[in-house]
Amino acid sequence: MGIFSRIFRITKAEANSVVDKLEDPIKMTEQGIRDLKKDLAGAMKSLAEVKAISIRMRKDGEDQKKRALDYERKAMLLLQKAEKGTMEMADADRLAMESLTRKEEAENRSKEFLTNHSHQQKLADQLQSKVNKLKSAITKYENELITLRARARTAESMKKINKQMSQVDSSSTVAMLEKMKDKVTEEEALAEAYGEMSDASLSTDEEIERALADDTAVAASDSLAALKAKMGLNAGSDDTAKSE
Repeated sequence: MGIFSRIFRITKAEANSVVDKLEDPIKMTEQGIRDLKKDLAGAMKSLAEVKAISIRMRKDGEDQKKRALDYERKAMLLLQKAEKGTMEMADADRLAMESLTRKEEAENRSKEFLTNHSHQQKLADQLQSKVNKLKSAITKYENELITLRARARTAESMKKINKQMSQVDSSSTVAMLEKMKDKVTEEEALAEAYGEMSDASLSTDEEIERALADDTAVAASDSLAALKAKMGLNAGSDDTAKSE
């Protein structure tokens, strides 16, 4: 029995953990607001019904009050007719009494309607207060939901950034940067070495070309002198110039 109880407790704990993970505070808040709006719709309907009853009773009370005044007016007219002799006094008294009886009935009904109207109006005022509080609560929760959504997005972004940062191995990154730095230094030294080799090679070529150019000039000068001697041109002037 103890083993089964322990298994049941473990299973229950795991189930509660799963439920906790599945609960989304934003979705729960949205559902709560939807429920409140349903309650508000029901309250508004009840408020409208109570107000309608209150208005109807007030109108009925006012109508009965007017009716009572009308019966009183009719009773007075009947008595005036009897006073003038246009109607038998007995008939006038009987009809006037009947009018006054109906006047009292109308007044009683008027009082009853107006009393019920007052009671219904109090209920309507109470319902109106609850409706106003419910509207205020819904507005408050909707504003809080906007803030909650923004905070949730910020928290999710921060969680992703922190998760990425936590997965970065700073030591390996530093080591990689140092290795890259050494590699770049080696490449720069190698490039400089090739540059020096290129400059040295270029200087030697220039010296060779210069030496060859001097030999070519001497050979050309000798050829010119030989040609002039062969032609007997300016040989003496050249010797004179040389002796001078």
